[in-house]
Amino acid sequence: MTAKKVKFSEFDPAELLTDEKSIAEYLNLELANGDPKYIKIALNNIARARNISELARKAGMPRASIYRALSPDSNAEYDTIQRIVNALDMRLVVQPAPAQAA
Repeated sequence: MTAKKVKFSEFDPAELLTDEKSIAEYLNLELANGDPKYIKIALNNIARARNISELARKAGMPRASIYRALSPDSNAEYDTIQRIVNALDMRLVVQPAPAQAA
């Protein structure tokens, strides 16, 4: 008996970000987790889902700057992230953290 080779396609989360609700839920999940690396990855996926060229135009930034700012290892400034979030027609919201059991 010979084993059949199975082909897998690469998963791209940007393909699932088709509406405002899914985008907001995804970004809120990563914001709640609080790891800046994954927040930037989420923003990068959202930017790719939305058309990064249009995003760059709305943010008043070159595309290359957006790619650099949203790379996982970047040290992007808050102003840059805020410009990108604004261009995505999103906003960052702060909520109280749930109470932790003692």
